[in-house]
Amino acid sequence: MVVALARSVMSELFPDRIETERLELAALTPETVPIYDFYEHVREGTPHIDEVTEHLTWDPHATPKETREFYEFVASLREDDEGETYAIRPREGENGAGEFAGVTGIEVDWDTRTAEFGVWLRTPFWGRGYSGERAGALISLAFERLDLDAVVVFVQRDNEKSHAAVSRYVEAHGGRHEGLCRRIDADQDGDPFDAHRFSVTAAEYRDATE
Repeated sequence: MVVALARSVMSELFPDRIETERLELAALTPETVPIYDFYEHVREGTPHIDEVTEHLTWDPHATPKETREFYEFVASLREDDEGETYAIRPREGENGAGEFAGVTGIEVDWDTRTAEFGVWLRTPFWGRGYSGERAGALISLAFERLDLDAVVVFVQRDNEKSHAAVSRYVEAHGGRHEGLCRRIDADQDGDPFDAHRFSVTAAEYRDATE
């Protein structure tokens, strides 16, 4: 995969922009996606929002204040060099080129030298392989730019579509499904859930991509 990175003016570690064959990932800021525009995609009552968030750890936003607080959290991760969140848009030539398609993030634990990924897409962009494509770009970022030792991804127990997608891109990069972690986390309402853990180590990545 050919991945183009644009050096970030906001973080020494995470690029502002990542381009893959079909996607552009742009650091999520009020300039790249205005807060009220983002709110319209994640608010209560937005078409398909309950379907989008069914297996996520956050609920649809009740007010723009929640969206602003999310932007503040994203900015704090960036300022502390602990992660970056990207808006996903299809590139020219793709159906819906330039439209806001969803969000992906990378969060780093420097003590364990591990990155964790997350993603959600609006329903019109499901089924196109975009999740795997942006994951390949973030895996390259984790190992080639950040020099981390491992990447991990968690998928909630009943999320069969994501389980299949994550299995494919993790195995393609030399990684594996480690197993089911019981009550690994809780959702926004405080309800605990089980999740499958997938991982790729730096050594596995190098073996798979040589």
